[in-house]
Amino acid sequence: MNESLDLLVVMAHPDDAELLCGGMLIKTAALGKRVGVLDLSSGEMGSSGSGEIRRQEAARAAEVMGLAERRSAGLPDAELENDQASRLVVAQHLRELRPRVVVTHWKVGRHRDHRVACELVRDACFLSGLRKLDVEGRPFRPRKLVYATAFREDADPPDIVVDVTDQMEAKLDALSSYTSQFEGVTGIGEVYPGGNRPLFDQIRAKMAHYGSLIRVDYGEPFRVSEPLVVEDLSALDVSTY
Repeated sequence: MNESLDLLVVMAHPDDAELLCGGMLIKTAALGKRVGVLDLSSGEMGSSGSGEIRRQEAARAAEVMGLAERRSAGLPDAELENDQASRLVVAQHLRELRPRVVVTHWKVGRHRDHRVACELVRDACFLSGLRKLDVEGRPFRPRKLVYATAFREDADPPDIVVDVTDQMEAKLDALSSYTSQFEGVTGIGEVYPGGNRPLFDQIRAKMAHYGSLIRVDYGEPFRVSEPLVVEDLSALDVSTY
């Protein structure tokens, strides 16, 4: 039996996790937590590279980030569906990995796979806990579902911003593994070009914006659907003035 994960990021394609929350993954792994990534597809429909090339790039990025686990669900790129067959595939991985927290895409997005992935992951997290579900393994349901909102212009202000100042260079190193996707471009997917800035300069600029929300150099934003618990109101951080 695999050892349970503390945190699992489930995204539509290789490189989504690195773009949206690579710094958080690196930081959490460095704290001694078991973190992993489940890529729903291999990104085989991308304009550059191939499924095999992107799997190799994802493996290199996983080493940079210190992941305990990285795997692909093998679902079809550009054809993700929130159907029962796909939900069972994801539920099987959830039962095997047993993550306390799952992070996935925001509820809307430019790429339909991102939108579908959000619904698919949410539903699979619930179904995985049903005892009579036709999937091997003990029933399991993650404690918390979190949405990564980096680069989304239509998401509300984040509920959580993780300080990734010390992890920013490692995040970019992980992204550098994807030469088939990022080499020589100024924008990709939902990372819109910032004039003629190189892609990594644009990523750094966006992370600096999120960081400014919590008064640090770089941050990554997230949203949740439920209120967060605060034990001591007098210990709240981030200056109002």
